[in-house]
Parts: sequence; structure tokens; C-alpha cells
Amino acid sequence: MLVWLVLNGINSSMVGTFLKHSFFHEEPRYIMFISMVINDAIQLSLVTALYVVSYVFFKIHASVCCLLVMVAVLTTRCTPLILAGMAVERYGAICHPLHYSQVCTVTRTLRLIGTILLLSASMPLTDLFVTLATKPLSLFHSSIFCDHSILFSGQSIYLKNLVFDTVFLSFVFFTLFYTYCKMVLVARAASGDLLSVKRARNTVLLHVVQLLLCMLAFVVPSMQAPLIQLFPQYSLEIRYINFLLVYIIPRFLSPMIYGFRDEKFRKYWIRYLSVTAKKVHPSTNVHH
Repeated sequence: MLVWLVLNGINSSMVGTFLKHSFFHEEPRYIMFISMVINDAIQLSLVTALYVVSYVFFKIHASVCCLLVMVAVLTTRCTPLILAGMAVERYGAICHPLHYSQVCTVTRTLRLIGTILLLSASMPLTDLFVTLATKPLSLFHSSIFCDHSILFSGQSIYLKNLVFDTVFLSFVFFTLFYTYCKMVLVARAASGDLLSVKRARNTVLLHVVQLLLCMLAFVVPSMQAPLIQLFPQYSLEIRYINFLLVYIIPRFLSPMIYGFRDEKFRKYWIRYLSVTAKKVHPSTNVHH
């Protein structure tokens, strides 16, 4: 809960910084970034709620669990696709600067985010439709331990998700790999603003690390069930370690990549934090 409060505090201050300054609304890179921040905040809040529920109540109504799990799955699937979009935006800015303003517009960025949401929503929706077609409706009126594998069980759902995750994670990985290689070539040939090229290249490299951490969300859960079967007395501890590895650690990277490394955003973010701190502690403004 403490980590959730700290991360949500950081994310809230970043969203506040973005909303306060309208010039951020005109740059696709910051729109993509704030979409990632909001997505991370929602995902972390939902997953934290699910884990708290598993400790406190153990079982909850299946319909409530269904809503929580579906939104959690949606936000989990959104993360790699947003990373790919951010990498492509940096690729356009560095490798095709003359056409960047025509190709990377605010309208197209918003359409891309909408498309990512639709693609990501297709996964939990198909899970729900398959479950409704193959399971009795009484399932959604019962109380269950809230877990995706328990609510949406079945070999067909497992295989569908396995194929989809393999295809779209491969697509995201090759997108990041391609954009990074292109930026390396541009950096070697650059004779002008080499610093900005290196920064963009390093940003994409950090996106690759972020993607690898995000892939834990697809790998670790499949290892979780066998471990719980082997050590049923440590089921909650295993789920907690899974929670830290899959959801907590990757969430720290988003603020670092843009919040700390981006000079423009960092400048206004620190200013926003200082103004907020003065509002919380007004006594610091009293002149003696």
C-alpha cells in the first residue's frame, strides 16, 4: 500500500503538470507519455485492490471480480502497445525530422491511443464471451477467489491468450528493435545535434528494458499456478512476490524515462511540486 501511495503520488503530480501547461497538449510525445502514466496508475490501483481483497476477504462476488480483472487485463495489454507508439514517435522525430510535424499530429496520436484501447479491450471481452458461452451463468452469482485463471478458466482461453500475446509482444519487440537500430545508424552519421539523437536512442533502449519487465506479466503468472500447487501453504506469499515483480518494479520506469530524463518536463514538474508543497505547508510562505 505504501508503494502504491508513493507511485500514485508521483503519477498524480505528473498528470497535474501535464494538465496545467497547455503546450504539453500540442506535443505527441507528451500525450503518449501521460497516457502511459494514467494507464500505469489505473493498472496499479486495480491490481493493488485485487491483492488487498485476496488478503482481507479471500473471496468476492464473481461479477465484481470480473469487472476488476477485465480492466486490469486491458491496462496490462495497453502498456506494450503504448511503448511501441512512443518508440515510433521518437523514430519519426529523429530519423524523419522534415516530415515529423505532418505525420505525428495530435489528432493521429489520439486516434492511435483509441486504437490501442480497442485492441487491448478485445482480449478481456473475448475471455468474457467464451466464458459466457461455455460456463453456467451461476458462476457470476457465486463468490470466488479473484484471479484471472479461476474466473476465465478453460483450455481455449489459455491457447487464445498465448497466441495473441506471442504475436503482439513479438510485434512490439521488433518495433522497438527496428527503431533503436535506425537511431544508432543516425547517431553514427549525425554531424549536428548528436546529443538529442543519443537521448532518443537511449529512451528507446529504456523502452526495451521496460518491455522486458512488462513481459513478466505474461510469463510469471503461468509459473505461479505450479508453484502454488507445490507450496499451497505459501500461496499468498507467492502471489505477493509475483505482484512485486510484475506490477511494482516496472511502474518505477515510466517516471524515470520522461519525468526525470526529459529536461523540459522535469523543469515544469519540479515547479509544480514546489507550488503544491507550498500549498500543503502555507507556513513556509510567511515572511518574518
